[in-house]
Amino acid sequence: MSGFVDECSINVRGGDGGAGAVSMRREAHVPMGGPDGGDGGSGGDVWLIADHNVASLLAFRDHPHRKAENGVHGSGKKKHGAAGDDTEVFVPQGTQVISYDGEVLADLVRHGDRYLAANGGQGGRGNASFQSQRRRAPTFAEQGEVGEERWLRLELKLMADVALVGFPNVGKSTLISRISAAKPKIADYPFTTLEPNLGVVRLDDGFEMVVADIPGLIEGASEGKGLGHQFLRHIERARGIVLLLDLAPIDGVEPAEQERILLQELGRYQPDMLDRPRLSIGSRADLEGQVDSSADTSAFDGLRVSAITGDGIPQLIGGMRGLVEEARRDEHIEEGFVVHRPLGEGVRVERGDDGAYTVVGRQAERAVNLSDLTNLDALDFAQAQLKRLGVNKALARAGVKEGDIVRIGRMTFQFEPDE
Repeated sequence: MSGFVDECSINVRGGDGGAGAVSMRREAHVPMGGPDGGDGGSGGDVWLIADHNVASLLAFRDHPHRKAENGVHGSGKKKHGAAGDDTEVFVPQGTQVISYDGEVLADLVRHGDRYLAANGGQGGRGNASFQSQRRRAPTFAEQGEVGEERWLRLELKLMADVALVGFPNVGKSTLISRISAAKPKIADYPFTTLEPNLGVVRLDDGFEMVVADIPGLIEGASEGKGLGHQFLRHIERARGIVLLLDLAPIDGVEPAEQERILLQELGRYQPDMLDRPRLSIGSRADLEGQVDSSADTSAFDGLRVSAITGDGIPQLIGGMRGLVEEARRDEHIEEGFVVHRPLGEGVRVERGDDGAYTVVGRQAERAVNLSDLTNLDALDFAQAQLKRLGVNKALARAGVKEGDIVRIGRMTFQFEPDE
């Protein structure tokens, strides 16, 4: 079973708000104590947070649901319910949050970057909140608001200093195991590596760089062939690129042709990859001339390395260090971004295919959804709120006529104009 997952779906749901209480003060010698129902607590939010201690999205593959805690209902004696705890969901650095419409909502690049994935529902107000000079003893309270729920896509783009790129079975996994503490699975057949491997290379002077072993690319990878898009995505954030060219190719493809194909696929996928610092290295030098191959490798004049014997490894590490130092000097600090979702103000009216009119607007929807519409006092209060928000005028501007079907939140009714 794979221990690395770089894309998944996740279901997030904010906690429901607690309901407000309907209560009247009852004490000896206080015949008319008045309303004392407390407010409900708000539900918790669901946050996605980038964490450098998380390596993949494996935790969401079989368990995609994440829910925040509900708020507590209010009670008598003006006791307000406690707010629900937020749920913090930790994801790897480099995770993109994508809606099911394909919109990138957040790019969590740095440790600690946060995205509000689902809002908790607001707590309902108790009847004590509705007391006024005109309404001395309100007999209604608000219900708690239901927490937001939605499905999101998570896609991981690895954060590496150097990406090792080459054909299948060119020795990338063996090389990364030699220069770092990574222990990838290694076998002598194509497509051994089906998932990226990260290794940290530490030098004696304290210099560190992260090297990614990207699964083997084939011609047509930029068009999705051979899982090309999934593999190429992990090269996007690499500071430098090392092309590993097989010096013992069984298929007879010479190093120069390997380099041409690899650069072609990188350029087609994302043209600016060709502008990044890169090295072209001859790999599997210990097998050069010993494998039955029609390829002529004598024309290759670059550094030859062998992960088995260690030949050329110190020079390779020095070359990679040069790439990384150059890129770190020249680059601007990449920052993640979060697209905030402001709450819409005001109301608007939309007409559906069935001819019914729908009032859209958070405040108008809350006026209906949080009210106990079976209580006449609550119904009157909700209608007064809708009028104050301009719903009646918006319906008139939309051309709503007597008898037309109107929907506001969970309420559907036939429109009757004010007399």
